[in-house]
Parts: sequence; structure tokens; C-alpha cells
Amino acid sequence: MTNTTDNQTSNKIKWAYTALVVIITWFALVLQFSISIPEYMHKGCSLRSALIQLFSFYTILSNLLMVVGLTTILIAAKSAWGRFFSRNTVLTSIVLYMTTVGLIYNVVLRSVWHPEGLFKLADELLHVVNPLLFIIYWLAFVPKSGLKYSNVWPWLWFPFLYFIYVLIRGAISGNYPYPFLDVAKSGYPQVLLAAVILLPIFWGLGALFVFIARQMSKPVL
Repeated sequence: MTNTTDNQTSNKIKWAYTALVVIITWFALVLQFSISIPEYMHKGCSLRSALIQLFSFYTILSNLLMVVGLTTILIAAKSAWGRFFSRNTVLTSIVLYMTTVGLIYNVVLRSVWHPEGLFKLADELLHVVNPLLFIIYWLAFVPKSGLKYSNVWPWLWFPFLYFIYVLIRGAISGNYPYPFLDVAKSGYPQVLLAAVILLPIFWGLGALFVFIARQMSKPVL
């Protein structure tokens, strides 16, 4: 009886925390879109180009992946997509992406971008609050057993394909979402060097999460 009660309490806590993260993340994304689209259109962009620009940010894609996954787990956990997003390998890949969102913004971009008002609120939510909330979710609720260091390599497909997309779109439109990926200003050698530097960082962070998971899943003696 005690174990059943404990499990029910744990499930309620998990559901409530997941709901909190989902609400905050959807709010941040809706806020970012609602203030950015008029700004882009004011500068002469069409609605279509404004949407493409927003969906070209790694931050937006990572936050969207995270919140879609958690929303699916919350409302349709037993569905095919619910089972997919519930896999510890999938959730750990997402925590890797969200962690890099926070690190890259706060280490590289914060000094060159100074938003104000609602833009600052959206930025802090998407780059600081949401990554921290999801790291806590991963630590507290994601099963840790079975993760392997070999799992890290497939997780790198998302940032790799994103990098290729940025280069192709930039070559066509001249628009680059981040200064360190701006070929027009820095040139291909500098941008490729940035990618070479980021690759081991991504792999190392992924390996760190696997290491943490393996330590947390060890039986208590």
C-alpha cells in the first residue's frame, strides 16, 4: 500500500512539473513569435520570410522540440509519439540540445545582443529558464539505465543538419541566424572552424549526460 501511494505521489509530482515546464515553454515561444513577427514585418519582411527566419534559430527549434515532446508525454503518453518521446535516449538528446542553447547564448551571444522589454523576457525564458527547467526534469524524472556513450553520435545529427541548413539558406538568402555562422562577414574558413570547435563540445556534453546517467543508475549498496 505504501509503495502504491508513493508511486501515485511521484506520478502527480512528475505530471505537475511537466505541466509547468510545458506552460512556461509554450508561453515563451508564443511571446517570441508574437513580438518578433511584427518587428520583422516592420523591417520589410513578409510573414512567410519572418516565420522562416524564426524557425531558422537553433534556440527556437530546440525549445519547440522539447515542448512538443513533453506535451505529447503529458496528453498522449501511450501513443506512438508518446512512447517515442518517452525514450531515455530521445529525452537525453533533447537535454543536450537545450543545454547547448543555454551555454552558447550565455557564453558567446549575450555580450553581443542586448534585448529590452518583452524581447529580454522571451530571451531569458528561452535561453536560461527553459534549459534549466528541462535539465531538472531530466535529472528527476528520466530513466537513466541503459544509456551508452555510443548513443551520443546519433544525437549529433540534429546540430549537424542544422549547420548544413544554415549554410545553404545563408548562401541563397544572405541571412544567417548567428554571428559565428555568418559566412558573409567571417568567411567559410572561420565558420567551419567554429563548427569544428563546437563538434567536440556537443559530443563531450552528450557524453557527460551519459556519464551522469550511468552514475545515477548504479544500484545503491
